[in-house]
Amino acid sequence: MGSEERFRLDGRNAIVTGSGSGIGQAIAIRLAGAGANVTCADINEERANETKGIIDAEGGSASIAVVDVTKKDDVTKLVNGVRDLAIMCNNAGIMTDSSIVDLDEADLDRIFAVNFKGVFYGAQAAARVMVARGSGVIINTSSGAVAVPAPNIGAYAMAKAAVSQMTKTLAIEIAPSGVRVNAIAPGFVDTRITARHYTEDDGSINDEKRNAIRSHMSTMAPLRIMGEADDMAYAVLYLASDAAKFVTGQTIHPNGGVAMNW
Repeated sequence: MGSEERFRLDGRNAIVTGSGSGIGQAIAIRLAGAGANVTCADINEERANETKGIIDAEGGSASIAVVDVTKKDDVTKLVNGVRDLAIMCNNAGIMTDSSIVDLDEADLDRIFAVNFKGVFYGAQAAARVMVARGSGVIINTSSGAVAVPAPNIGAYAMAKAAVSQMTKTLAIEIAPSGVRVNAIAPGFVDTRITARHYTEDDGSINDEKRNAIRSHMSTMAPLRIMGEADDMAYAVLYLASDAAKFVTGQTIHPNGGVAMNW
């Protein structure tokens, strides 16, 4: 098999949660571009359709599914509804801003419901069908916040740390069945989640704030650049492909060198 062929996903069925925007959208587009049949799953039907439209326009294969990842039965139904599921990307996530001291219980529950339990439900359901088949790849979205603590995103970081640990444990448990489990931990990427830093109360974008934040985040990285959603998508493509057949239980950190792990 040639080097390019190892990155092909022709005919493989994939699910990407949170695919309506940002990193999830980029992942869905890249997997489809490599030949996968992608189910674009999102809580927002309109956004899921936008992603499907992009894939369709590029000649890829996509369908949509409206799903709330906090509901276990809905996630299980989604997974069981995709025949011969080969790739499960548990990417859906949300953010809240609060110090640990001031964190509201409802916000804590909401963050963990989406960012950890939603990932857990997807990984659990996918693992069951993949183990039975004897093959498959599960890719979870963690966060660079696990490696680089920052104020006011403690709940998010804790949930993502749980994702990283769950990824390693599940990888060990199901490796004998031929199923790989990995994660990505994105650095700062300009997406709908990070846009809260420069979005005004009326929904408009403050370009001055946006440029200042982008400049600041770029200077924090040794590479002196800020990540793009596609950088994360290509990391997922690698993990999903046969090029990563010897990789499991790992969390890849595409972050420009902000955090370096061994």
